[in-house]
Order: sequence, then C-alpha cells, then structure tokens
Amino acid sequence: MNNPIKYFIIFLSVITSNLTFAQQQTDSKLLTIDRIYNSNEFLQDFERPMQWIENGEAYIIIEKSNSVSGGDDLIKYTSEKQERSVFISAESLLVNGKPLQISSFTLSDDGTKVLFLNNTSRVWRSYTKGDYWVYDFNTKKLKQLGISFKPSSLMFAKFSADNKYVAYVQNFNVYKEDFSTGKVTQLTFDGTGAIINGTFDWAYEEEFGKRDGFSWSPKADFIAYWQIDASEIEAFYMINNTDSIYSKPIPLQYPKVGREPSGARLGLINLSSNKTEWLPIPGGEKENYIPGMQWVNDDLMLIQQMNRHQNQLIVWSYQPSTKSLKKVYTEVEDTWVDLGYPDISADGWGNNDLPIVDNGSAFLRMTETDQWRHIYKVNITSGEKTLITPFDYDVASIRPATDKELYFIASPTNSTQRYLYKTDLKGKGNVKRVTPASYEGVNNYSFAPNGKYAKHIHQSTSEPRTSHLVELPSHKIIKALAENKAYKAKLNSLDLPEVKFTKVTTEEGIEIDVRMVLPTNFDETKKYPVLFHVYGEPWSQVATDTQIGLWNIMMAQKGYVIIDMDNRGTPCLKGSAWRKSIYRKIGVINVLDQGQAAREILKLSYLDNERTAVWGWSGGGSMTLNLMFKYPEIYKTGIAVAAVSNQLIYDNIYQERYMGLPQENREDFINGSPITYAKNLEGNLLIVHGTGDDNVHYQSAEMLINELIKYNKQFQVMPYPNRSHGIREGENTTRHLYTMLTNYLLNNTPPN
Repeated sequence: MNNPIKYFIIFLSVITSNLTFAQQQTDSKLLTIDRIYNSNEFLQDFERPMQWIENGEAYIIIEKSNSVSGGDDLIKYTSEKQERSVFISAESLLVNGKPLQISSFTLSDDGTKVLFLNNTSRVWRSYTKGDYWVYDFNTKKLKQLGISFKPSSLMFAKFSADNKYVAYVQNFNVYKEDFSTGKVTQLTFDGTGAIINGTFDWAYEEEFGKRDGFSWSPKADFIAYWQIDASEIEAFYMINNTDSIYSKPIPLQYPKVGREPSGARLGLINLSSNKTEWLPIPGGEKENYIPGMQWVNDDLMLIQQMNRHQNQLIVWSYQPSTKSLKKVYTEVEDTWVDLGYPDISADGWGNNDLPIVDNGSAFLRMTETDQWRHIYKVNITSGEKTLITPFDYDVASIRPATDKELYFIASPTNSTQRYLYKTDLKGKGNVKRVTPASYEGVNNYSFAPNGKYAKHIHQSTSEPRTSHLVELPSHKIIKALAENKAYKAKLNSLDLPEVKFTKVTTEEGIEIDVRMVLPTNFDETKKYPVLFHVYGEPWSQVATDTQIGLWNIMMAQKGYVIIDMDNRGTPCLKGSAWRKSIYRKIGVINVLDQGQAAREILKLSYLDNERTAVWGWSGGGSMTLNLMFKYPEIYKTGIAVAAVSNQLIYDNIYQERYMGLPQENREDFINGSPITYAKNLEGNLLIVHGTGDDNVHYQSAEMLINELIKYNKQFQVMPYPNRSHGIREGENTTRHLYTMLTNYLLNNTPPN
C-alpha cells in the first residue's frame, strides 16, 4: 500500500527545491554590499602601465614571469606589428635571490638603463617616496641608488641625458649620484621641511598638482628646481587617538584661506660648479605662484607665474647663457585663469607644462578669454598669438601635436560626452572627428611621442571601461589592452537599471543636464524615492555618459531613482560664461541651480516628493549641507561626506582662486558657507568625516556640529579615525562606510 505521508514529503521536497533554485536565480541578479565590497566577483581589468620607447614605435610593459623565481619581466612590443620580446627578464632583477617588486619604471634617454622604483611610501595622495634601482644593459647588473640613506626615502630619481648621473630628492634636498662610482654629491643644503627643495608643500601638490620639483637641462649642464619656503605657514594638527594609549599630534603645513601663501622661487644649479643661482622673477615670492617650469632646449626655459588672485598668468622665457628674462605672454581674466582645466578627459593631473610645437619655436595655451575655451599658438620670440581652434565650441583638453596637426578632446553638441578631434596647426579651421561613431560616451587618449599610436580608453553608461592600442588617425585597433569581457558578462547577469539622460530648465531659465538611473522593473505609474547625488563646484562634472557604479546599480535594484545634475560653475562644455559665473558665488549660484532643478525634476509623476535624499562628497558634501539647510521643503534626508562647512577654513589656493581673498569680500565666503544656514535644518542629516583628513579637516565637521547643537538640531555623525579625505584606509573601511550609507537611506527614505 502506498504511503501518503511519504509522497507528501517528496512533494514538499520538490517544491522547496524549486523555490530554493528560483531564489538563487533571483539573488544572483541582485547586488548586495558584500557582493560589491567583500568579494572578488566584480573585478575590472585595467591595462598595464606603458613606457613608450623608440619615439613610440615600441613600448614596454610589466608582465608576470614564468620563471622559477617568479617576479616580473619587462616585455617589449613593437607598436605596429606587436612583435614581443623580453626586454629585461625577472632573473636579471633578483635582490638577494628574491625578485624585485616593481612599483614603476622609466628608461634612460638612450635606452641603456632602466630605473625602477619600489618599497614606496605615501606622501599625501601619492606613493612618491621609495627605493630606486638601476639595471644597466652594458654591465647586465642591478644596482641600488642612495644606499647610504634610510630605506624608502628617495623621490623623483632621473637620469642625466649623458647617463653619468642620477639626481633625486632626499629629505627636502637635491642630490646627484655618479652612476659608475656611486659617489653622492649634495647640491642643496637648506632643506628642512620648512624650506623644501625639489618637491612641494601640501598646497602646491593638492591645488597645482605639483610633486616632482626639479629637472635636468637637455645636455645635463644644469638642474632647475623649485624651492618652497613654508617657514611662515602655520601647522594644523590632526590627532591620532588610536595607535597609542596617549594621543599623538600630526602637524600639517596648511595655508588657510586668507593667510599668506608659501614662498616659491626657482634655482638653477650649474653642474660645473654645483652652485645655485636664483632666477630673477619679479613680483615677490609670497604674492606670486610659480606653477610651471620647463626646458625648451639647453639654453631656453619657460616659466609660468600667477599672481595671488590667480587672475593673471605670465609666461617668461629665460636663457641661462645670458641670464636674460623676457615676458613672452600675459593672460588676464576678471575671474580666474585656469591651468589644469579639470575635465573628465584630462590626460593626467597636475602636468602644467605648455605643449611645445613648431620645432621648439612656439607653445600652445588653452584660454577662456572669449566666449569659448580655445587653443592658441604663441611664438616664444615674438609673443605673436595664432588661434588654432576658431570654432564656436569648447575644447575640453589638449593632446600632443605632430609636426602639422593638433589633437584635442571636445564634444560640440553634448556636454556629457567626449571625443577626439584633430585640426591643423595653422589655425585654418580644418577639423575632423577621429573617434568613430561606434564609441558613444566618454573617450580618453594617451599618445605615443610620435603621435602615430595611442592608448584609447572608452566608457559609457551602457559599456564598461575598455582600453585598446590604436593607430592614428585611422583609429584602427592594434591590440585589446583591457576589454573587461568577464566584467561585462557579470554585469549583464544582473538585473540592470535603465539610464536616462534629459534636461530641465530652472525658474531662471538655466538648462541643466540630468542623468537618471531608474529602478529596475521601473513602472512610471508608481512612486519612487529619489537619491540626488551632487558635487557642483568647478572641479567636477557628474551627469556624464560614464559607466554606472555598482552601488548605484544596487540602490536602483532596491527601488531608488538616482539623479545627477550639473549646475553653472561645473566644468561642462557650455561656454566660458557658464563655468566662470560661479566666481565669488560658490555655495550660492550652484546651490540655487541645484535646488531649482530639483524642484522641476520632481514634477515627474513617478518621483515621490516626500522621499527625497541628497548626498555628496567633499564639495558635494558642502552642496548637500547647503541644500538641506536652504531647501528643507525639497530635501528630506542628507548625507554629507568630508564636507567643507565653512569656506573660511579651507586652503588658500583653491578657495581664493574661485572666491577671492576674504580680506576683500568676506561676506561672499559667509554667504556661501553651509554653517551660516545650519539653523534651518529640518530633515535627517548624517555627517561623515575622517579625523585624519589632511584636505578638508575634521575641524570642519566639529564646527558644524557645534552650530547644530547651538540651535538644538538633531543629527547623526560618523567619524572615521585617522582616515583621510577618501576614507579608505584601514581594514573593512569602504564596506563599513557604504553599509552605513545604505542603511541610513533605507531607514529614512525607504522604498516601497
């Protein structure tokens, strides 16, 4: 007789098994915090760093060795045919029988030596200190430089053109070392930390992107270097409370806005005598900045000088043989003169060198002195200017020029995207788009010296980041460097949201670009909570056609509409007036645009006006605070990460560039600072800040906390001990941070 209980159990087992399988299938399509930050499921591929050689006809990369000892090989590829050969084997790079751990490498000009950096340590943002080793092809030997100095203490080592010497910075002084004999000669003697030779203080590095502060002349007759005088800069103290039972103060040379800047001057070491002469640049060392210095030839230098207000740029030429200083070019604006031109297509950060063209007789300069950002060619002898881009649209960034042509990045009709163009160097207006139509989105290029080849990086909201070696101007693909096929397949296995671009027009008639990430299984008849992500200052654009982060995908899966918008003052390609309108109005005009644009976008029927949140980091944290305080009727929940709450406590170079000097217009700083409006808080506010933030000090959070307490405003705060501006140091930090952000949003603006 059949047992009914037995068959019922089997039936339940089948049902449960099917449900479990269905649940697993559903779960595999959804992201979680742990899948994003605590697994290796979604690792992206990135191309290896390339060192061009033979003027770009070949390049060197690091590849893992198959040798018994392990380690890394340096592999040479010809650019056109991709012929592969071992440049230096891992077996040649053994130290005490162990493979050399390579952080980066450079080649001497003649290709006979390779300089390796390893054992690096961090200086502010970057790992610029370390140990240097040289492999000599002639002797087939590996040799360490600066062996008398303590480990991991050398900076910016580089060969002289004749390969006889290597120069480097150690403990704020410049040295040269005879490569053959190992003899070390100290070239500067007054470096102390208050006086800085061959590198820079915090403010120059952060705001001008300057790190490496010296260079050989082409024939190795001279070394030119910066000397920074930070002796009058007050120390700001961060406090380490966790690494000892007694707290430890961490001093930081940090010039606050309105305080006198560091002094800067340029020294020229004559290597026949090892004596320094100072370049006679007028104007005073502490009321002028020197953000650029470069060699054009062995007897010609270009020097860039800015006044403290940063609304005037002078380019000087200097001839060491005659000690002749000549003013070549002057640029003046009512607002500020840009050097770095922040852009999503910027090729590197902080390289302020002027591109040299026409066989060394001229340089290129991007300007904002008319309606658009244009490129001019400036003759070094006469100062004569030629407009190279006579088009009615903005140039985003410059790429290297060949003998006859100039490449540049632009997007004439869509500011959310970027493409490569080329034009002639005569200013005739002949222009051609180089990026094929199939690469819709944001494109970036890193060129070979000869301009014939480039590393092409592409991404969009629908395509993850890919990298290819291409031939120019045909744009023929030579080799895939990082296609991210596995990552793309993994993304496509998820329940992915739709990304939509649109525009809104504010009450003042300002058209704002909007990027919306819609919830998965979107139904426009339903109501969804809104998460505004903001930045809004001159250093970043957020509503771009770039790949969507995994956290945003997860939040869309949870039912949020995520919105990015770019206000006036952001580096959109919408003309000079758009970008410069924010001068002396940070915290005012940008906040007005964001608030009014939010009011317009929230008229969409599927957006729930009662479940609105806003969040941002750094300048976006400041924007978040201002929006919460000025528009409490719009924004119900806010998360401000590493925010500047008071503009009067940030660094002088950044804040004075965009706001002027507080001695002259203090009211503008007060009007733009979130702390001024803290008493208006009505919604839910979470303040997040690293106590070791050397950029936006934890002081900023504590000042705001005091003001909120004063007005009995309730809020939450999360300090991250000893974390810097990126809040990433320490085990599990990123996962913890985004768990907290997610939970705060789910609790205060919950999806249906």
